[in-house]
Amino acid sequence: MLATVLSGGVSGIEGYIVRVEADVGRGLPSFTTVGLGDNAVREGRDRVASAIRNSGLEFPMDRITVNLAPADVRKEGAGFDLPIAVGILAATGQVEAGLLDRVAITGELALDGSTRRVNGVLPVAVAVARAGFRGLLVPAENASEAGAIESLRVYPVGSLASVVRVLAGGPADEVAAPTAERPTLAGADSDLADVRGQDTVKRALEVAAAGGHNLLMVGPPGVGKTMLARRLPGILPELTTGEALVATMIHSVAGLLPSRAGLLTRRPFRAPHHTVSEAALIGGGRIPRPGEISLAHGGVLFLDELPEFRRNALEALRQPLEEGSATITRAMATVAFPCEFMLVASMNPCPCGNLGHPTQPCRCTPAMVRRYLSRVSGPLLDRIDVQAHVAPPTFDELTGRGAGEGSAAVRERVQGARIAQLARSGRTGAATNARIPAGKLARVVSLDDEARSVLRAAVARLGLSARGYHRVLRIARTIADLAGSAEVRFDHVCEAVQHRSQERKVRQGGPVA
Repeated sequence: MLATVLSGGVSGIEGYIVRVEADVGRGLPSFTTVGLGDNAVREGRDRVASAIRNSGLEFPMDRITVNLAPADVRKEGAGFDLPIAVGILAATGQVEAGLLDRVAITGELALDGSTRRVNGVLPVAVAVARAGFRGLLVPAENASEAGAIESLRVYPVGSLASVVRVLAGGPADEVAAPTAERPTLAGADSDLADVRGQDTVKRALEVAAAGGHNLLMVGPPGVGKTMLARRLPGILPELTTGEALVATMIHSVAGLLPSRAGLLTRRPFRAPHHTVSEAALIGGGRIPRPGEISLAHGGVLFLDELPEFRRNALEALRQPLEEGSATITRAMATVAFPCEFMLVASMNPCPCGNLGHPTQPCRCTPAMVRRYLSRVSGPLLDRIDVQAHVAPPTFDELTGRGAGEGSAAVRERVQGARIAQLARSGRTGAATNARIPAGKLARVVSLDDEARSVLRAAVARLGLSARGYHRVLRIARTIADLAGSAEVRFDHVCEAVQHRSQERKVRQGGPVA
């Protein structure tokens, strides 16, 4: 007897349909799985056999052949346990086959027949919905994740016996309600009002958030660079449903979604240690997996102590920062992971950290400073739009009673600027100013003679590259959006130049101020 069960696999973060074909025929008892399955798929034979027996069902003592089609695509993970078991039961007449051509099944089996959550259920659910199938049977712990796809009926099951009951027309273990409400905002516990002083840097955070610009903070240790970075998600606009869906798919594939979790409700904030490898940062592995830059998609990637990161890891950031995706090529597959994130980095001005400090003397020689700063390449600095100096707060600022402006007020201005950019996106093809192609900047940034002269002087004084020049224009456009101005004026260009003024000092190793 032959039975076919629909299931799904994942390549990168894209799901695809897998047809599990189970043939039970005469011959010596054997259990063979074909179709390019990995070790987890092959080991599933023992889990399936034990689960069927311990569920009070009959495991056939015949020749069993299971094919995972398409046979030329690599399959991985324990999510094929459940469809393989159902295929065997359908081939031996132990389950109703009426629903098998309209629903898909995925899930891992324990030896006692209970189901366990698997990674990558959300991409599979998307693929199943796009293929026009009616529903998806998933472990109960994955039901909220799969329920994010409103057009798909989700059947949560806690055991193999529950699957048999559902396929016979019985009820599922629980009802999975689709996630219809909009995600909540991040940063509720990290408010800008808690930051004393640092008005210049807080303005830089606002500009970066409004235009989706990358940000570098340079300053001595202990002045609040990390504290400021952690408050950036709280002033970003709320996740759209589409952004939340993609971010959740990435975390689902990476196995980082909590049990019974649905769509992500907070913008991701990733802060890898400076010892992170290139593969862990960008993505990779024998079977490609998303790296930190993809896990930060839609949110913030924070690199503290930027010069301490490995040079090859930092240089690998350059292409993803420009393209918004990371393409990983391996012998078995080539996959692209989305990675549209805001890069926020911090660094000391010198090895001891006191260069330019108003009270603490610097113990570093000029050669030591140049060697330290040279760990961050010019091409990478070119890709960091906003560069701010973080000075130590004064005693009066630390002890002042008045609270600063809160994240909610800043977020409202940022949201207004993003709305203006979205309305303009039809002309540029970019949702944020940081993503406007250089060839289309002239359509949205028109400079008068006064602003042009300031920009000409800044290019000569700061030694800006062509990329740096275009980034100043993008920053000026963002500042104009924050001010509610349709035109980029002289004062907007002046502020934009100030946000790039640290670049030459960082490159040449001079004191920052």
